[in-house]
Amino acid sequence: MQRLYIDAPFHHEAIIPAPPEAAHYLNNVLRLKAGDEILVFNGKDGEWRASLQPEGKKRLNLILTSQERPQPGSATLIYCFAPLKQGRLDYMVQKAVEMGAGILQPVITQHTQMHKLNSERVLANAVEAAEQCGILSLPQCRDTIKFDKFINEWNTDIPLIFCDESHAGDNPLPLLQNLPKHPDGKVGLIIGPEGGFSEQERAVLHKLPYVVSIPLGPRILRADTAAVAAMAILQSTIGDWHSN
Repeated sequence: MQRLYIDAPFHHEAIIPAPPEAAHYLNNVLRLKAGDEILVFNGKDGEWRASLQPEGKKRLNLILTSQERPQPGSATLIYCFAPLKQGRLDYMVQKAVEMGAGILQPVITQHTQMHKLNSERVLANAVEAAEQCGILSLPQCRDTIKFDKFINEWNTDIPLIFCDESHAGDNPLPLLQNLPKHPDGKVGLIIGPEGGFSEQERAVLHKLPYVVSIPLGPRILRADTAAVAAMAILQSTIGDWHSN
């Protein structure tokens, strides 16, 4: 069933106007008719079944009939990353949402090539990934921050996983399995730019007691590939892929 993100409050029998782009797609591309149903979510009130009520070819109302799934708790993974070139950034944001990131925090490092971030495009990619993959919660998309300020403002009660391409080992599992847990399950993950972290930045990270440095295997990975690999390892060891 088609899924759609709607930024509006939900309740039983609520009548919600579909955004113009969504109305056009449902009415004229999918050619859905009055009474056909889709699933909608707003990131707050769970997933609802909605009946379509067209008003001409350009307008469409959604009538909420029943809640299909309740809203889950907030995701606990804080994904921190150096912005990449646009195509790879789009991919990385989509995969981060699919992998359960609750916060997207862009960080400007010394080797970061892209210093400006289109926040609207980041959000659009997050919405698209959530719509396609059955996800009910959208991540919080934070403003870009420089590395030094990021470190100074980090909550030191939350472990921060640093993916270090220069790590002496290859196996990250023992390091993660022995990681002390935050009471709320929160954990941060930071991935550097395509050029890697500078020696100065690596030295700063290695000195911090709440930072845990891990390898990502015997191969050098591109930044977007490293993000997917790291989030998969995190979720499978200390995240939401296993029963507590």
